[in-house]
Formats: sequence, C-alpha cells, structure tokens
Amino acid sequence: MEQIERVKQMECCLDRASQAVIHLSAALDEYAEAQDALRHLSDYYGSDTWKHDFAADSEGRLPQDLKRGVLSEDAVWNLLEDVRDLKERMREMVADSN
Repeated sequence: MEQIERVKQMECCLDRASQAVIHLSAALDEYAEAQDALRHLSDYYGSDTWKHDFAADSEGRLPQDLKRGVLSEDAVWNLLEDVRDLKERMREMVADSN
C-alpha cells in the first residue's frame, strides 16, 4: 500500500509541476512580448517629453476623460520596480535550482 500511495503522491507532484511550467511558459511569452513596451515606457518616464506631458496635465490642458496613469509618478515607478524585483527573483530561483 505504501508503494501505491507514493506513486499517487508523485503523480500529484507531476501534475502540479506540469501545470506550473505551462503557466510560467505562457507568462514568460507574454512578458517577452511586452519588452518593447517596457523599454518605451522606461525611456519616456522622466524624459523631457514626459515632463512636458505631466505639466500639460497639471495645467488642465489634457482632456479629462483621457486615461493618463502614465503621468502619475507612482504608477510607472512601481511597475519598473516590480520588473526589477521579478528579475532578481528569477535570478535567485535559477541559482537555487543549480
């Protein structure tokens, strides 16, 4: 009976790990596709163009119904920090698996 339970337990491990790998692979594909967007956003944030757009928004020269989270100082900063944190987390996970 111990053998059967072990095989069942290992089968659960296989299923769980397989699903995690499938999900991670899809997430990494999506992340890879977002790299250009992240580069553009990083270049824009803090640039003279961003400062000009930020000032225009502060002065009420942009439409009120315009989505402009990119002009909040925290949204872009937080996203870029999250990216840095994720990269570090991935480095650590790779190092731990070796």
